[in-house]
Amino acid sequence: MAQRFDAIIIGSGQAGPPLAGRLAGAAMSVAFVEREHFGGTCVNDGCIPTKALVASAQAAFVARRHADFGVTIGGPIGVDMRAVKARKDAIVKASAAGVADWVGKMPGLKVYWGHGRFTAPHRVEVNGEALEAERIFINVGGRPLVPDWAGAGRLPYLTNIGMMEVDSLPEHLIVVGGSYVGLEFAQMYRRFGARVTVVEQAPRLIAREDEDVSEAVQDILGREGIDLRLNARCIGASPRDGRIAVSADCAEGPPEILGTHLLLAVGRRPNTDDLGLDAAGIERDERGFIKVDEQLRTNVAGVWALGDVNGRGAFTHTSWNDYEIVAANLLDGDPRRVTDRIPAYALYTDPPLARVGIGEREARAGGRPTLVGTMPMTRVGRARERGETLGFMKVIVDAQSKAILGAALLGVNGDEVVHSLLDVMYAGAPYTVISRAMHIHPTVAELIPTLLQRLEPLR
Repeated sequence: MAQRFDAIIIGSGQAGPPLAGRLAGAAMSVAFVEREHFGGTCVNDGCIPTKALVASAQAAFVARRHADFGVTIGGPIGVDMRAVKARKDAIVKASAAGVADWVGKMPGLKVYWGHGRFTAPHRVEVNGEALEAERIFINVGGRPLVPDWAGAGRLPYLTNIGMMEVDSLPEHLIVVGGSYVGLEFAQMYRRFGARVTVVEQAPRLIAREDEDVSEAVQDILGREGIDLRLNARCIGASPRDGRIAVSADCAEGPPEILGTHLLLAVGRRPNTDDLGLDAAGIERDERGFIKVDEQLRTNVAGVWALGDVNGRGAFTHTSWNDYEIVAANLLDGDPRRVTDRIPAYALYTDPPLARVGIGEREARAGGRPTLVGTMPMTRVGRARERGETLGFMKVIVDAQSKAILGAALLGVNGDEVVHSLLDVMYAGAPYTVISRAMHIHPTVAELIPTLLQRLEPLR
């Protein structure tokens, strides 16, 4: 006999707990299925722990530059990796406990610990117990992608999950993957004191970005002593005498790199291969993501897919927005859609890269007259005061409508400043709203109006 609920939520990533709160607040009975721990990737293996590590690495970096600020420190700067990990673990523990406490106090909600699988369109089985509901929300997230050459043998490797357990300093960390996850770990461990090599198949780092952005990030990492091996082909690895030999047939440099630790940062895959989706008739695309419409409904009535599992975003903020879209349509009579949102994300190297909207490549492909404004961070007084002048700011504008189409802010506080542009984009206001605004001095944001006053045709 199946236990009946008004709703079932599978997975406690960023979309799950707030949706549970809204459903419980609407007097619905809710079954919450979680197989491991509350909070999903962000709380346990992603945003929160990695940014805690980034903060420790930045502290070490600034401490080594103490003389630049007229500060005297006796003796060499050291990094206690056990203490770094303990700090990170404490932050994660508090965050996960907060989510668990929040969910546990929701009225009419019952938590089922275990792996949930569909046995029918509206039936889920957990540890042999059957649950049924007319509304089911899939929020199971994703996991690191492991290439065949790494997963087939006895090769010791790390992913972003395994890196969370490292409490010692690698002698030589080899990072395969020159994109967002890989570059954040590469810089933080270089700042902790490890030798770091990044191996990337593409001819440049973060290849989805404009070339000037990629080149600037490459320059920043190169200045810190990170070895970059681009145009890598036939990448493979094997254990050798207690170390790891990574083959990288690159245009420059030796064809093989010998390191002590290997981090795989080559992408992620959705957790959809063991959900029983076929039994429910729920469709997936060729990459395994659950197909959804603009309101995140699957092809099966009464079943939604939220977060990384639907392929419509791969960030904590897109998962949270998924929850808002589903709740608005289901509970508020507000027809919100995925296409209402503007792409926005950040790379948390130091300085960070903040990106919203489109880049130059998309602007050229659009064929409309376009304006672009750029400014080096050396022009920003706040950046000079803090000794952080690497990077630049760039904004792209539609020449006819004067709408802001996109921006790339690579510089100190860029991940915060970019929201002044993003909010105007959501408001549908012309760029002149910002270019004529009076901002506070001294800040990084005060240069945004000046940047928009320097627009030129995109060539």
